Amino acid sequence: MQTDVFTGTMPALMTPCKEDRTPDFDALVRKGREMIDAGMSAVVYCGSMGDWPLLTDQQRMEGVERLIDAGLPVVVGTGAVNTKSAVAHAAHAQKVGAAGLMVIPRVLSRGTSPAAQKNHFKAILTAAPDVPAIIYNSPYYGFATKADLFFALRAEHPNLVGFKEFGGKDDLRYAAENITSQDDQVTLMVGVDTEVYHGFVNCGATGAITGIGTALPREALLLAALSQKAADGHAEARQRAQELTEAFHVLSSFDEGPDLVLYYKHLLVLNGEPEYRLHFNETDELTDAQRNYCEQQYALFRTWFADWSKQGGVIAECM
Repeated sequence: MQTDVFTGTMPALMTPCKEDRTPDFDALVRKGREMIDAGMSAVVYCGSMGDWPLLTDQQRMEGVERLIDAGLPVVVGTGAVNTKSAVAHAAHAQKVGAAGLMVIPRVLSRGTSPAAQKNHFKAILTAAPDVPAIIYNSPYYGFATKADLFFALRAEHPNLVGFKEFGGKDDLRYAAENITSQDDQVTLMVGVDTEVYHGFVNCGATGAITGIGTALPREALLLAALSQKAADGHAEARQRAQELTEAFHVLSSFDEGPDLVLYYKHLLVLNGEPEYRLHFNETDELTDAQRNYCEQQYALFRTWFADWSKQGGVIAECM
């Protein structure tokens, strides 16, 4: 089992739609290949960005299989209402050769019960014992995995190798202080785009799962590289990472809201990728105000980055 898969930067792939609003797996594979070619370490599918609640189990498995058949390293999301479905996704991930698993909490039914979540996590980890896995901690799933539960699971499941934290600064700090700093065999992945710098520099993260990186892969990879260098004490890298974090902030903050897929698909359309124009539900769309704001902020960032990135030094070194 290759346990170092959870390093580097991974994009959370969205699911493109055909005109009939069914998944366009050919376009999904093209996007996955583009991300790996850009320098991403792996791709994630299906987390929240992949719209897992809106796809059938069969569709999700087909997307995973298509990506793996294309030779791409894939981390598979296991989100489900029913533990049996989550287990089926984990078993399928192991069968088809996934690089990793995101163990997502049980939602809705008994979602706030620590006992139910422990059994849910155990069932997923047991179904794919040869696939390295991280627990996905997110306020949106309504359950916070604390240190005692994490280490109880890790004691029985050596394939549990890390933690993805989607919460804010305090949540990342908790994970670092109480879970992922115990030894270098437990890794921390930053799971929210606004906290990449904080996660690497202040919390010892080894990687990041990015939403904005699907639209701006070069810039997202640069932020991670600068943050990693800053974590080693490089003063110029620290300054430049903070500058890029501030400039990125509005676009990154879309990752924190319920319309994140709508925003990031729109950015891909602006990039010239019309296969991301549609959503699975016809009524899922940005308002005119949201769309205009998104476009204004995207244009501003790109203009700023074109000027800022000419400054050389550690920026050029990390590009």
